[in-house]
Amino acid sequence: MKNLIVSAGVLAKLREKHNVSEREVEQCFENLCGLYLLDEREDHQTDPPTLWFIAPTNEGRLLKVVFMFVGGNVHIKSAFPPEEAAINFYDQHGR
Repeated sequence: MKNLIVSAGVLAKLREKHNVSEREVEQCFENLCGLYLLDEREDHQTDPPTLWFIAPTNEGRLLKVVFMFVGGNVHIKSAFPPEEAAINFYDQHGR
């Protein structure tokens, strides 16, 4: 994705903490079959708003992708394997 922005710090966190590559994040956007949900938790409020979704990579690995739209670009905040509660919530509200 040409408008995908992943800072060096976030990229390092994705690799080291979550074992997630930038390409896997791109694949999740490409494979999305649902909506972007607003992160409404008080301690995660941002301007512009933080959004998230759950989608599979091309290998079938589910990832929760957390991002913001800034100036026409998608700024990745995090991406990681989702907990079961997040999957259930997304299935109810995002699909």
